[in-house]
Amino acid sequence: MSDSKFKIIAGLGNPGKNYARTRHNIGFLVVEALASKSRLTIDKTRFDSEYVKARIKGNDVFLVKPLTYMNKSGFPIHKFASYYKVGMEDIIIVHDDMDLSFGKIKIVKSRGHGGHNGVRSIIDAFGKKDCIRIRVGVGHPGSGRDVTGHVLGSFSPDEIKILDHCIDTASDACLYILENGVTSAMNLFNTRQ
Repeated sequence: MSDSKFKIIAGLGNPGKNYARTRHNIGFLVVEALASKSRLTIDKTRFDSEYVKARIKGNDVFLVKPLTYMNKSGFPIHKFASYYKVGMEDIIIVHDDMDLSFGKIKIVKSRGHGGHNGVRSIIDAFGKKDCIRIRVGVGHPGSGRDVTGHVLGSFSPDEIKILDHCIDTASDACLYILENGVTSAMNLFNTRQ
């Protein structure tokens, strides 16, 4: 991580009650879990985002939920970063990922968007891809199945059983990165599962 005064942890999702408990919103759920671990509520609004500023593991961190739809997530995060002079390498993005089985977590850095529209929007807004990403697996519906319906669908009963553990692990990964850096976090979390 660089010497920005602040860090940003942004969870990706779609605003509104219809989407609240869907696979695509797992990023929101993780950022909300982080806030509650710090006994805070994400209740302020700025730059088309809900956010709260927190002191976590010795860092001043903005926990951010962009309120634009997923495919426009990059703009609010970029506005936040520009305003608070946060380098892209000090931004952690948490998002759903269909290429990983449900509940699996993978930390990556400076990687392409892998077809994820929210991540694509971030890379487009910043013009580079230096952020850290926590990919949270939501599984794939299988070939020929409705991908949009899958990510915008609610969790299955089997998924709900492991959802809390999954959210907890992803939020722990964020905390671990803040404390120990991304390389060490990758070594721990990417091999663990």
